[in-house]
Amino acid sequence: MRVVTFGELMLRLAPNGYYRFFQNDQMQATFGGGEANVAVSLANYGLDSVYVTKLPKHAIGQGAVDSLRYFGVDTSKIVRGGDRVGIYFLEKGASQRGSVCIYDRANSAIALASKSDFNWDEIFDGADWFHFTGITPALGKNVAEICLEACKAAKAKGVKVSCDLNYRGKLWTRDEARACMSELCKYVDVCISNEEDAKDVFGIEAENTDIYGGKLNHEGYKSVAKQLADKFGFEKVAITLRTSISANDNDWAGMLYDGENYCFSRSYHLHIVDRVGGGDSFGGGLIYALLNGKSTQDAINFAVAASALKHTIEGDYNRVSVSDVEKLAGGDGSGRIKR
Repeated sequence: MRVVTFGELMLRLAPNGYYRFFQNDQMQATFGGGEANVAVSLANYGLDSVYVTKLPKHAIGQGAVDSLRYFGVDTSKIVRGGDRVGIYFLEKGASQRGSVCIYDRANSAIALASKSDFNWDEIFDGADWFHFTGITPALGKNVAEICLEACKAAKAKGVKVSCDLNYRGKLWTRDEARACMSELCKYVDVCISNEEDAKDVFGIEAENTDIYGGKLNHEGYKSVAKQLADKFGFEKVAITLRTSISANDNDWAGMLYDGENYCFSRSYHLHIVDRVGGGDSFGGGLIYALLNGKSTQDAINFAVAASALKHTIEGDYNRVSVSDVEKLAGGDGSGRIKR
């Protein structure tokens, strides 16, 4: 099975451990980005995973490409050109101090890309699934138009389309997001959202829920999923449910609605190593599960378990196998040493 993802791959610069910015003179340099993180998960699960973006030809751009090749992601559709790789700076939070993310991504190669850079008919040859996030069209009007062309080409070839709404207030306004995503979602089969995105993008929110106070109402999220599905005709709506106790400790679960059934996963108590990429690992797990014909209940169980494991791993990329995920989804979350 062949899955295509499209988005921006960025250089991630982060102080060591829980240091604050410039508390010392060292930063870890790695790569990551929403759709690239999904591509890595899918490659780790044994699928034919194709990542599409635009990156410069210089050494930093090549380093980004090589970071994907390490996991077996197909990088042959990446367009080379432009002058810079987008950067984000991450300061990991601890206890009551939240994490901080600062973007330096203006005028990156993908942000300045044009529609002529991508031959979507060729890219989607033999593809079964296409995934993008709401971050990508937020990069600029030109990138939103590229996303729309990709969605249209995917549907013309009978390719399933998934989208993680992923609203980023630092990239565009709610009104801009609503106008753009309302058009793109006409082509989406599987929508992924969280406690905030449905409200920020479409004004749809769960009643009696306080995402900052740790109070989640399952009945309210059933309503959110149904409203999203009814509005756009989604085949499935997945919602991640995070109860934030502190920056280090969260409860984590998910729900999948298939038009008839509302299936909730078990809830995991997470002691977080690195939460960046957690939602993307959920998306990768969900795509894998659905492509492999898992039931609605088994699919949400797999996706949430995959994401729970990602929270234990440094960096954007999820470095787990199908057997790792299935072991946790099956109930073995003891964390006992393997000998």
